[in-house]
Amino acid sequence: MVDAGLVKLASEAYLYGFPIVFDLEQVNRYVTTGVGANPAASFNTFSHARALTTADDTFVSINNDTVYSMAEIDLSVGPVLLSVPDTGDRYFVLQFVDAWTDNFAYVGKRATGGAARDFLLLPPDWEGDGEELGDATAIRFPTRIASIVGRWACLGVDDLPAVHALQDAMTLTPVRRSLVPPVGLPETEVGLPEALDFFERFRVYSQTFPPAERDAALQASFAPLGLTGSTSVASLDVEAKAVLEAGFAEGRAVLEKILHSSSSPVVNGWTLTFHAFDYNLDFFEVGAIDDPAWKISDPKLRIAERAAAALGGLWGNHAYEAAYVVTYVDAAGEPLDGSHSYTLRLSPTPPVGAFWSITMYDVPNFYLVDNEIDRYSIGDRTPGVVRDADGGITITMSAARPADPAAAANWLPAPTGAFRPLLRMYMPDESVLDGGYVLPAIERSA
Repeated sequence: MVDAGLVKLASEAYLYGFPIVFDLEQVNRYVTTGVGANPAASFNTFSHARALTTADDTFVSINNDTVYSMAEIDLSVGPVLLSVPDTGDRYFVLQFVDAWTDNFAYVGKRATGGAARDFLLLPPDWEGDGEELGDATAIRFPTRIASIVGRWACLGVDDLPAVHALQDAMTLTPVRRSLVPPVGLPETEVGLPEALDFFERFRVYSQTFPPAERDAALQASFAPLGLTGSTSVASLDVEAKAVLEAGFAEGRAVLEKILHSSSSPVVNGWTLTFHAFDYNLDFFEVGAIDDPAWKISDPKLRIAERAAAALGGLWGNHAYEAAYVVTYVDAAGEPLDGSHSYTLRLSPTPPVGAFWSITMYDVPNFYLVDNEIDRYSIGDRTPGVVRDADGGITITMSAARPADPAAAANWLPAPTGAFRPLLRMYMPDESVLDGGYVLPAIERSA
């Protein structure tokens, strides 16, 4: 019989460690195999998608509004200079995400404007005298490895050449020339069962990339599980492994429950995840807002929300950059399912400084849905959308193509089973964030 107290501790370790393990798995994907339209690129090099995403891009809650430019940064080589070209009025954002999934900096239209600028990316332990900065703006990384998640607004195929030119004009240049490659991710033992593999990655990653100081005591509390030392999880005794197996199962069940019963407010069936990414309390560089309004103060809730945000929307933005709203249910509270047809009437449409769209995802993977018209999202920039007499838009969601021409023009294809639409509002108006703008429920029509 395993120790129930240790199993509970292991489940807590799972929730605490899920973000860094999941995040670094995706970092590894980008530097080894790439993800969908983004080819693999070595550390400190941009990987540019050359087209909008499709159902082939199997990444959790990936968007179809923008073209991605991704870079996995490893500052074991020292400071790296990021140069961004003049982008004019085009919406773009470079979001900086550390190994624990904290959004710690933003460069882009909202945060830094459209003029050409240089930024010097600094390691956590950098102690330079400032001479290396020159005219560049410093961005200090909380962890040696972090991600730059770049998104470029794109109006469609004809707009791609202009986006490509901006992508190609961005550069990453190590300041200190060396033939020694970046250290990269630490290796972990292979061939372990799923639960033990997870905890071995957690053990190694959490020590290689130390957390914020406020989380050091929590991380140390997992010592009784064998997760804070130098001994591999594979070397633990049978009883200790049984505890980790049970804690993994319990922790995963808890995480799924948190994801579907978030602490975020729900209005008309929509979960307003405006504060789902507010778990960063410690690292605020250019473009990141250091304000109590954007911080989760409850320590237990912060850890839970961080894990749920990683699973449901890894590398999602703070709401002041892009506000996310999701739903699993219709107006009657019934689960959304592609065996039925639904309508969503937006009048007025979401008030934004950039643009808005609704993207369709399957459940439980939250991947884009393959469909006959290759439409994965619909919004204010979608060609051919038919507006209502009052300027609003009525969207049809169903697996089968609507027979009515107007409904077909505004069709957002759904899978045959459960689905989850996600509304993104880029540079949202204050009325979105303060609740003044209210989204209607999705109505089942057939």
